[in-house]
Amino acid sequence: MTDNTIAAPLAAALAAKGYASLTSVQQAVLENDAQGRDMLVSAQTGSGKTVAFGLAIAPQLLKGDTLPDAVAPMGLAIAPTRELALQVAAELGWLYAEAGARIATCVGGMDYRTERRALERGAHIVVGTPGRLRDHIERGSLDLSALRVAVLDEADEMLDLGFREDLEFILQSAPEDRRTLMFSATVPPAIEHLATTFQRDALRIAAQGESRQHGDIEYRAFNVAARDREPAIFNILRLHEARTAIIFCKTRANVNHLLARMGNRGFKAVALSGELSQQERTHALQALRDGRASICVATDVAARGIDLPGLELVIHADLPTNSETLLHRSGRTGRAGAKGVSALIVMPSEVRKAQMLLKRARVEATWGPAPSADEVRAQDDTRMLDHPALKDGNDDDTAMAQMLLDRFGPDRLAQAFIALWREGRPTPEELTVLQDRAPAAARERPPFGEAVWFQLSVGHTGRAEARWLLPKICEGGDINRDAIGAIRVRQDETFVQIAVGQAGKFGKTLELEPGLTMRRLDGEPDLERAPRPAERPARRKPEGEWRKPERAEAQPDTSAKPRKARWTPEDRAKAKPARDTAGAEKPGGFRGAGAKPAGKDRGKFAAPKKSGKPRKNDR
Repeated sequence: MTDNTIAAPLAAALAAKGYASLTSVQQAVLENDAQGRDMLVSAQTGSGKTVAFGLAIAPQLLKGDTLPDAVAPMGLAIAPTRELALQVAAELGWLYAEAGARIATCVGGMDYRTERRALERGAHIVVGTPGRLRDHIERGSLDLSALRVAVLDEADEMLDLGFREDLEFILQSAPEDRRTLMFSATVPPAIEHLATTFQRDALRIAAQGESRQHGDIEYRAFNVAARDREPAIFNILRLHEARTAIIFCKTRANVNHLLARMGNRGFKAVALSGELSQQERTHALQALRDGRASICVATDVAARGIDLPGLELVIHADLPTNSETLLHRSGRTGRAGAKGVSALIVMPSEVRKAQMLLKRARVEATWGPAPSADEVRAQDDTRMLDHPALKDGNDDDTAMAQMLLDRFGPDRLAQAFIALWREGRPTPEELTVLQDRAPAAARERPPFGEAVWFQLSVGHTGRAEARWLLPKICEGGDINRDAIGAIRVRQDETFVQIAVGQAGKFGKTLELEPGLTMRRLDGEPDLERAPRPAERPARRKPEGEWRKPERAEAQPDTSAKPRKARWTPEDRAKAKPARDTAGAEKPGGFRGAGAKPAGKDRGKFAAPKKSGKPRKNDR
């Protein structure tokens, strides 16, 4: 490095790492107007922001080309997660190695006593998580009285995780004349408020162009039916067979559900979500690094700061909420000159949202259907034929190879090789074929090349669906699914593409079943949807039409039968007394429901209880 603004020890470290030039964010923090000022920087994953703030804080740490004695920390870096904090410490470690920097870490899940001893020995820079740093400050093991510069990495994420109170406590414990740098993928109002509170005349730097120019990332948008969301993910994983892949979901519940489905199908996957303990997170990441697992299913929060080696595939099982999150997720692949794929799973109801996300992120995506089962099998066969064992033979195994040939023969050995190759690989999923919903600019010709359009005599009115028509077309023309392109269902008809090489099997007209015919078209059909009919005007009643008469004023009803008054003692005297089964007259009893006395006379005629227990009034 020949940049004169970089201290000699740091320039030597960059050269040793192979840095020929700086990224945009690294250059921005070294500009003249940024020297010594507080900064609020928007930087995406993969933009080199850790090295950027390592270069930016050098003037506050170095005395010439060396560091003074480490009595109390002069630099502080705060990160939201343990993984990111350890990654930042490692980056600063090699960057300041030539200057003799001593770096201590204070992160959750580590031995507190070990961290305290490292702080007692002295450190130039301390890197930690908010909760553990506050714990050390409250216990007196971390002294910030000599702090000259503080860096908040992934500040937006720390606020999302609920660390605002801890951050305020830490910054209030540091000298007011310190320099404060905030690095954040996004700058929501909460970050702006925090910057206003703890920064002075901060320089705003929007260094997002680095992520937007990821030329090594291929964006793919897959149109899938709602029911095929998970099968489409499985086929994408099988098609690429990436060394490491990460799948992003919105919630913990989605992560756990998808992980269970993948486990049932034989995928080697682990999960990262907020409900995991630190030990469980460590085991999951270690499984990815040593090859025991190749797929990580995670939420955006839990995946912050993790560094997965050889990450080749990013799948957005749930669409991100904004373009910044899309770039942040995708930026984990396509690093250091390696190629990567960022795949969006787009259901019919989410096409418009996906288009807006890609437009705001200023990236171009290739639209199309998710890989079919036949495509996955074809890719498997290609990989098998390219297997190194078939190209690079081992002379030491010649005798054993001849023995196997003599015993089993070449055909049986080839079948055994195929079976061993397919063993352990999840079976591809059969997917529903959707009509083309991609943007007009993103539509491409069918994968088989030129196609011929056919018209079918059924549409929405006949309850036609692509998944119902597909097997009938394949059976009627004796073709497979690869020969069928787009299927467009309209109100009373359906249009379908057939590859030119297979179109002759259908002739001019073919009856697929009674009432369902398929007719070849000379050109392309008019696929524009008919305009919706205008609303029917309200019906006007003609003049003089009979109308319901107004309701007349209510009149008293004199036809009702007058209500009978209560029985009088004279009425009871005339009533025929009731008798028991022996014919004796019941005392106080009368026949008929209407003979029951009312009011104050009820007790005089009450029959005694059957039990021998005296009544309350008789006691």
